[in-house]
Amino acid sequence: MHTAAGVEACLPIRSDMDLVWVRQHVRQAAALLGFGLVEQTKLITAASELARNTLVHGGGGQMEATRVSSGGAQGLRLSFSDEGPGIADLDLALSDGYTSGGGLGMGLSGARRLVHEFDIDSTPGAGTTVRVTCWVAQPPRPREEA
Repeated sequence: MHTAAGVEACLPIRSDMDLVWVRQHVRQAAALLGFGLVEQTKLITAASELARNTLVHGGGGQMEATRVSSGGAQGLRLSFSDEGPGIADLDLALSDGYTSGGGLGMGLSGARRLVHEFDIDSTPGAGTTVRVTCWVAQPPRPREEA
């Protein structure tokens, strides 16, 4: 079971400058939680794509960042919400190679591959919420000397 430590940040996504703030916040939060550079980069890349989708396709919205824990592991959950037109065909939007153009060229399926957990709720005419979670890799346990 995942437990949340509470929403740490709620950032508006209304302009290109807000996309920069989202990336900076995710980078800083991931570093503070102990994510390695590769995992930070994956999470920032996914967040950048999802924030851009929120702005361009959803007409703007917000990102909430929440620290979570499960079985001693620490993680970061990001939730991107908008009140835009929604996604008419989720299966198509989540398929590999699908892009509406103009982004990083990875789409929702690429963002999904970069994180440990991915969930999307979208209703045509009522907006979209995408939640992603990444977990800090646990350091290997020391081997017992024989």
